[in-house]
Amino acid sequence: MSGTLSNLKFKKEDIWTIPNIMSYFRIALIPIFCWLYLTAQTEIDYYKAGGVVIISTLTDFFDGLIARKFQMITELGKCIDPLADKLTHGALVGCLASKYTLLWAVFATMVIKEIYMLIRGWFMLKQNKKLPGALWFGKVSTAVLFGVICLLLFWLEMPMTLANGLIILCIALLVFAWIMYEGAYRKL
Repeated sequence: MSGTLSNLKFKKEDIWTIPNIMSYFRIALIPIFCWLYLTAQTEIDYYKAGGVVIISTLTDFFDGLIARKFQMITELGKCIDPLADKLTHGALVGCLASKYTLLWAVFATMVIKEIYMLIRGWFMLKQNKKLPGALWFGKVSTAVLFGVICLLLFWLEMPMTLANGLIILCIALLVFAWIMYEGAYRKL
């Protein structure tokens, strides 16, 4: 491999940096959330699952803060942090789809978009093109998705019409971000 691909080497000492450990922790929280949510029978049970999401979110915030403040940004961290984000969001959407079935459309859109972007990014790297990082439309899409997930998670009696409207908004924003990223890729 040459050029950009050879720059993706991970250093052994980067495996156990504090920010990367925090990303591993977020990944480890996923099955705990899933189990708590899918076996919940009372409001308190659902709020316990929500508590795990809060811990994961705080960990996500602090791992980035620590990485930047203490110059612990690593190539591995640049991969593992977004992976933890995507796995967490996928698990949250998948679990919540047991109650809000339209979320399966969000889940499918997320999976198809991410697979496409992974393949597209791979080909761009093979052509030694620098991939754009997260752009504003991707951040907005992710923020709205996470906000809707939190609303669905903590507002246990949300009217289904409102829930479905918010879910459709998430699908529209995911598709919009996908289209915008494709435009950004074409400009490279």
